[in-house]
Amino acid sequence: MAGSKLRSKRYRAAASRIEPERAYPVAEAAEALKAGSTAKFDETVDLVIKLDIDARQADQLVRGTFSLPHGTGKSLRVIAFADGAEAQAAKDAGAIEVGGEDLAKKIQDGWMDFDVAVAHPSAMRFVGRLGKLLGPQGKMPSPKSGTVTPQVGVAVREFMAGKIEYRNDAYGNVHVAVGKISFDAAKLTENIEAIIEHIQAVRPSGVKGVYFQKATLSTTMGPGLRLSV
Repeated sequence: MAGSKLRSKRYRAAASRIEPERAYPVAEAAEALKAGSTAKFDETVDLVIKLDIDARQADQLVRGTFSLPHGTGKSLRVIAFADGAEAQAAKDAGAIEVGGEDLAKKIQDGWMDFDVAVAHPSAMRFVGRLGKLLGPQGKMPSPKSGTVTPQVGVAVREFMAGKIEYRNDAYGNVHVAVGKISFDAAKLTENIEAIIEHIQAVRPSGVKGVYFQKATLSTTMGPGLRLSV
């Protein structure tokens, strides 16, 4: 294929080990990704699940949070909107920034060097104005994602320990990082199987017929493998 000639030698070498029409069991896919990884950095392992949902319908949206058994291998930068005891709890849990109106202004002025924002319900009066900035990046605190909660310190600790937030895109895809290529295959397999089971369990009641259409596993620089799920 002409397109494949534009790929790097490493990519083509990894792709040559994969049977493109085959659906791999999760454990075998994890082993194959590890065997084919030749990048000079610790690649992220990504899972994309294609769901047969209508993303325009509110009762068919798939979003939430989930704690992977072995985390993602990435150290998340978490901020918290809170005051008083909950602000202190967030700091103790490892939040890199904690505040209220002052933190909101810092973000409005252009600071976005964080991965997750957690907020106490009482602090949403400051966070509300940030919707246009945080929404497009998937960082806007929300009760549905577990990032608006009275227990701010607990939430900060969970996200820093590997809790992930997921949501479907406009095409019905759910894209999540499930670990690093340096994880052993057993841990990758447990993470992948756990999130797949979770997404199956949160099937919206408005979805009829086949829910899972396809699932693909890949690394940052490598080709994708279709999973037999």
